[in-house]
Amino acid sequence: MSSNVATRTVRIGSRKSQLALVQTHWVQAELSRAFPDIHFEVSTMETQGDKILDVALSKIGDKGLFTQELEDDMLSGKIDFAVHSLKDLPTNLPAGLQLGCVTEREDPADAMVVHAKHKDKQIDTLPEGAVIGTSSLRRLAQLSHHFPHFTFKDIRGNVNTRLRKLDDGEYDAIILAAAGLNRLGMSDRIHQILPADISLHAVGQGALGIECRIGDDDILALLKVLEHEPTAYRCYAERAFLRELEGGCQVPIGVNTVIEDGKLTLKGIVASLDGQRMITGIVTGLSTEAERIGTELATQLRSQGAQEILDEINTHNRA
Repeated sequence: MSSNVATRTVRIGSRKSQLALVQTHWVQAELSRAFPDIHFEVSTMETQGDKILDVALSKIGDKGLFTQELEDDMLSGKIDFAVHSLKDLPTNLPAGLQLGCVTEREDPADAMVVHAKHKDKQIDTLPEGAVIGTSSLRRLAQLSHHFPHFTFKDIRGNVNTRLRKLDDGEYDAIILAAAGLNRLGMSDRIHQILPADISLHAVGQGALGIECRIGDDDILALLKVLEHEPTAYRCYAERAFLRELEGGCQVPIGVNTVIEDGKLTLKGIVASLDGQRMITGIVTGLSTEAERIGTELATQLRSQGAQEILDEINTHNRA
């Protein structure tokens, strides 16, 4: 690497939340280990999504709520790249920016954390009327389908805030991403990993997506040391599926991907808000054709009635 690159300072953008910083500092440490002659500096900020905590995400916009400020700083040159939970990164990025790297995935499953009084329960043995906390319409729709006898209540805030509300008795159980709990060193709080037949996970859940400027070849060369190809293929398929359906955090869309012997299998679901209607499908192909697999599955679900559900949800969200 030329000396002018080796002596530069590279600026990493991150949200200020505890989980975001844990993830960003992991990226910083890995890059510092790979490129010891480069100084990697972390710059933090609060995004709009971090500031608005008293309104459900589905009511205040799309996933850009957690990324726009970071993207603005990239485009203006204040930072060189940003570290995101990939599930927060919109599938259509602003002009001039690209997904430069996808890291190895943590467990992408949803996890149930319970109040102490329910330590002997699994999700299918919680009592009727149990109050379940989730801020995700995807989780809400799927769990409402399987467990219509539960009471669902929105929950916002960082992981520690949500756990405190649970422990204070506001909820009987809450649903969180297993990956976030694992990364925060809180895997002991996971009471049950929800199987895919109960809750398909969010697009990109468990992986980190590093966003950078298009054409910034020096930065792209650095980021490639963090790329995990199997995870990238899985997430490309998932993101193509979501992009083709034009879904965001306000649409109940879930996925599950597996790669075996070079073949990628993508399962997807589009659900109505009340969980009464669920359109599912599966497509398998070469992992190198991930984008095509995602697009094909979206087309398949549209032909089965998914578009009608999406139109209803979009009408509901505009009301």
